[in-house]
Formats: sequence, C-alpha cells, structure tokens
Amino acid sequence: MAVCNFLRRVTMSGSKILASAHYVPRDIVTNNDLAKIIDTSDEWIQAHTGIKTRHISLQGENTSDLATRAAESVLSQTDIKPEDIDLIIVTTFTPDGLAPSTAALVQRNLHAENAWAYDIVTACSGFVFGLSTADKFIKSGQYKNALVISAEVNSKMMDFKDRTSTVFFGDGAGAVLMTADDVGIVEAEKMHTIGNADVVHSGRIAPLTSLSVDNYPKIDAFSQQGRNVFDEVTTIVPDHIRNFLSEHNLSTSDIDYFIPHQANLRLIEYIANDLGEPMTKFSTNVVTNGNTSSAGIAIGLDELNKSVSLKGKRVLLTGFGAGFTYGSMLLQFQRKP
Repeated sequence: MAVCNFLRRVTMSGSKILASAHYVPRDIVTNNDLAKIIDTSDEWIQAHTGIKTRHISLQGENTSDLATRAAESVLSQTDIKPEDIDLIIVTTFTPDGLAPSTAALVQRNLHAENAWAYDIVTACSGFVFGLSTADKFIKSGQYKNALVISAEVNSKMMDFKDRTSTVFFGDGAGAVLMTADDVGIVEAEKMHTIGNADVVHSGRIAPLTSLSVDNYPKIDAFSQQGRNVFDEVTTIVPDHIRNFLSEHNLSTSDIDYFIPHQANLRLIEYIANDLGEPMTKFSTNVVTNGNTSSAGIAIGLDELNKSVSLKGKRVLLTGFGAGFTYGSMLLQFQRKP
C-alpha cells in the first residue's frame, strides 16, 4: 500500500532531472497504411502535417503499459529503486479508465510501494503541467523523488472515419525522474487555461436524460476543430513565449533549445518563424511519431538529452492543447549555485 511520509523533510530548494526515457509501441503505421482505410494520401499528409509515420499500439498495450515501460527505462539509468519513489504523476487524456488512475496502475506495476500516485488531465500541455506540479511537491520538503510520466494511446480514441484528426496522432510515452536538489533546474514557468471545451475534446460522457435499464455510458471519440486549433495556437503561443521570456529579462535568442508540443511539423515551423529562431533549435519527433499529445514534449526532452550535452543550456518547454491549456517552463541544466 502506498504511504505518504509526512515526517520527512528534505532540506533542498529545488528539483533536478536525474534521467529521462521514452517508449513507443513497436508497430509503425505509415501514411500509405492509413490511405488504405481512409480517403487520404501520403502526399497530402506530409504537405499539411509533415508527418510520415506514427507508432500505434496494436499489441494490446494500454496507456499504463507504455507508461510503465518508460518508467522502468528511466529508473534503470539510476541507482534509485522503485521503493525510493515518493510520488508518481502520469499526465494523460487517454487513461486506461476513469478509475483507478493510470498512475496507480503504474505504481502497482513498478512495485513502488512508498509512492502515492495520481493523473493530471491537461491534454497536450500535460508534461509541462506535470513537471511543474512535481517540482512544487519536491520543493515542499516532504518528498524527494518523483516520476513524471506522459503517456498516450491516442489510437484507441480515434474515429478512423475522421481523416482530419486520425492522420495526426500516434501513441507513446516519455518519463523523467526528478529528485531534490540544492539549486534546482526550473528557472521560470507560466501556465494558462482558457475554458473552451469544444475546440479539442475526447472521451466525453453524456449525462442521463431518463431512467432506463438500457442506459449505458456513451463515450465519444476524439474530435478537434483543426482550423480553430491552428488559429488559436498561432495567435496565442508565440506571443505567450515572447512575453514569458520578457518577464524574466530574456529573449528567444537566450534559449538554446525549444521543445514545443508536437502537434504537427507545420505548426512548429510557423512558431519558429514567428519567433525568428531557426528550426535547428527546435527538438522535433512528430515526423516519425505523429502527435503523441502530452508525451510529445517528454519524448522530445529525452531525445535531446541523449543527443547533445545540455550542461549549462537553457531549454524552453511549451505545451498547448485541449482545455484550452498552454504554458511554458524554462529549464536551466546543471546551473551552478
């Protein structure tokens, strides 16, 4: 049984990332594969989204399975054992079910008996919101080690007759292990929510209109208003980034790497151009993974962490998604006291 140790105090002023990892299902679905079942083409998908392939969970793996694989991988890189974990946060809007939480299933799978666990549902902004939350728990002094996992099996929520949505999405998970640190990696952050549930939604359950033995839960498939999403993101996100950095006397040129939500390559290219920054500073995985919702930034951080040295670098994470939610977190790696 998970327990919370309220007596322990960790005298640290922040948190740092000990390790990162990601996991994607083994089955790869190409644009041509999709063209066999829906009215689309490889040329159209690449031209409009930049996406070539995506990983789809076709071997019975659910969201908790992907999350567990990513968590096991991240723990294998450290000396931290499952019983040393105090907190597990899973960000997802494609959970195994409404209850128990996907995080609780991961806690069980890892045998992390001393961790308490819960989910955060902010769609594609999830990883940024999850990191922010874990950082605060660690800063409280009551918790030392936290797993933040973003995992999505978007495919199970897709209406494969809706070609405007289906071509975008893939499945995957990313994870980081955070621990108490005397300096901390989070330099600044800012989160927002605009209550607009119609632009992007998934899994809505309608209330009853009458009592009947024939009533059963009716859950809808994923749906988005693509043009509205594009307009909302391009209107809000670049200004949000500039204003956020300006509040901390920084500009986009002070950022070494950007990891935005992996919505689609064309949208990321638009943001880069609007900010006046080269695409070489943007970590992207959407071309081969598709839009993995909250997992995209987590996967991007892991890929960047393993491809370049982040020592002394500033990395800006920016998420945006259903809700409408958006926010940024500025990470300063291995900053000296």
